[in-house]
Amino acid sequence: MIPARMASTRLPGKPLADIAGEAMIVHVWRRATEAAIGPVVVACAEVEIAAAVSAAGGRAVLTRPEHPSGSDRIFEALAQADPGGDCDSVINLQGDLPTIDPAVVRAVLQPLADPAVDIATLVAPIASTHEREDPNVVKVALARAGGGDTGRALYFSRAPIPWGEGPCFHHIGIYAYRRAALARFVALPPGSMEQRERLEQLRALENGMRIDARVVNAVPFGVDTPEDLERARAILAAPGGG
Repeated sequence: MIPARMASTRLPGKPLADIAGEAMIVHVWRRATEAAIGPVVVACAEVEIAAAVSAAGGRAVLTRPEHPSGSDRIFEALAQADPGGDCDSVINLQGDLPTIDPAVVRAVLQPLADPAVDIATLVAPIASTHEREDPNVVKVALARAGGGDTGRALYFSRAPIPWGEGPCFHHIGIYAYRRAALARFVALPPGSMEQRERLEQLRALENGMRIDARVVNAVPFGVDTPEDLERARAILAAPGGG
């Protein structure tokens, strides 16, 4: 599921921004389709987005525009797209990742192989002090057994965590939910830590839900500003970029 809406503070109309002749949301839909792990649906707030996806051969579901988060939007869309409950898990993929590697989309499902995990997500190693100190970079305290490629997320913060020597991780905002976990999550009220850190995933941790993270090599490039958009255009216009 790819939630998408036209309202964006820094880049209005972002889903329909033209990149190499196609709307950005279509590029994301293609990358998700190439991951080959299940049906791909764009959960959109406006008919313009639905029309662009449909014209490219994709499936879009219209949702109420006022949803406070992508999680709420995909929950509504999931009920429309799969009313019989055939899918037991769902990935929430951001609609501003037009260059994402399909292998990264597949990776987010890996932690759900453990039946104790409610929600899976992704992290990448932090390589610089600036990245570690930047409050716009969400950090994760990750417990990994033997330094493996998955671990349990103990806390998320805009502050540099954990303290001391050792690896630190940059959270990547892509999630895979068990269907029952998504239903529970969107029904919960915002938590105190969620509101303090302005991080929605803390609601799950505050209510005893388990989040595990898969470590990937790098943070996918996201489009948030006009400068990012120009960079995405350059990447996808290059030979082999699409």
